[in-house]
Amino acid sequence: MVTIDKQSGFCFGVVTAIRKAEEELQKGNQLYCLGDIVHNEQEVERLTRLGLKTIDHQQFATLHHAKVLLRAHGEPPETYRIAAENDIEIVDASCPVVRNLQQKIRRQYQLTPHAQTVIFGKQGHAEVVGLQGQTDNNAIVVEHAEDADKLDVTNDIYLFSQTTKSADDFRRLVEEIEQRRKEQHTEAVFEWHDTICGQVRNRVQHLQEFARSNDRIVFVGGRNSSNAKVLFEHCRKVNPDTIFISDEKEITDDYIAACKGKNVGICGATSTPLWLMQRCAEKIENKTI
Repeated sequence: MVTIDKQSGFCFGVVTAIRKAEEELQKGNQLYCLGDIVHNEQEVERLTRLGLKTIDHQQFATLHHAKVLLRAHGEPPETYRIAAENDIEIVDASCPVVRNLQQKIRRQYQLTPHAQTVIFGKQGHAEVVGLQGQTDNNAIVVEHAEDADKLDVTNDIYLFSQTTKSADDFRRLVEEIEQRRKEQHTEAVFEWHDTICGQVRNRVQHLQEFARSNDRIVFVGGRNSSNAKVLFEHCRKVNPDTIFISDEKEITDDYIAACKGKNVGICGATSTPLWLMQRCAEKIENKTI
């Protein structure tokens, strides 16, 4: 039997961004998107066929009198400045959770400009670029607990997290910093803010329960999605018989044959469209019946 996880698929921020794009495209307007609207190649291709044109920041800076959608990841202040200068109409689909985090980081940086504003996240990730922009790019980005070497624990630290990071990894980083502070006997300020999206956090526990309840797990996600990589690892941790694929073409006949008589669960990331998970389920079902 093949079951699709009901809670997998687009988070509300991605749903909003795609809905705004579709509404603009239905009006017949030329619409640009600054970066891939979602870290899923198949969904990007679908919207491209509808007329959405994806551009990078270099191309964005050369546009004038155009309409540009900002995806859920959020953007740094520089993007809005360029838009105002070039008479670019912004369709802002920044996730409200990300926007709220940007405001928190900006306020903290303005209050304590000489302290270390630290972002637990992936260097170069679109959301992290937007967060760093709130600090004039002075925030320190750490990807792992071992990266605490970048920090001076004898100086004040204000720590925030990219919204899609692992809560367990964030906790490990906090513990590592606390340990180093203890070793240095420092009285410097250390404030940490767990700013991981609640929808992502709750999904981890649900996905692990889903993974345990099935014999085999097919995790569908974009290769460039940080969220997909994190959630996949959580599934594999509780069910070693978990594979990662980007679309149904990666499901081999040998794999399908091995699924016969087993309960197969299909799940995905916050950037995985439901229609793609359905295609994967149909391919397995049609060949195992």
